[in-house]
Amino acid sequence: MELVIVLGAILVSFLVFTWLLKVVRATLKTAILVALILLALQVIFGIGPANLWEQIGSWLPNFEPTNQ
Repeated sequence: MELVIVLGAILVSFLVFTWLLKVVRATLKTAILVALILLALQVIFGIGPANLWEQIGSWLPNFEPTNQ
């Protein structure tokens, strides 16, 4: 009986760990892609983060960023 519990715990731990790795990998890919897009907008067009926040704020009603 204890062997079944240990095997089940190992299986669940493995599944959670692989899921966590997938989430971290996707998060890093997204963060790098966003950084590259922001860099390209800044270098090529001279559009800075403040311009982007201003545009996003115009799309959303009652939008106020928390960090100014």
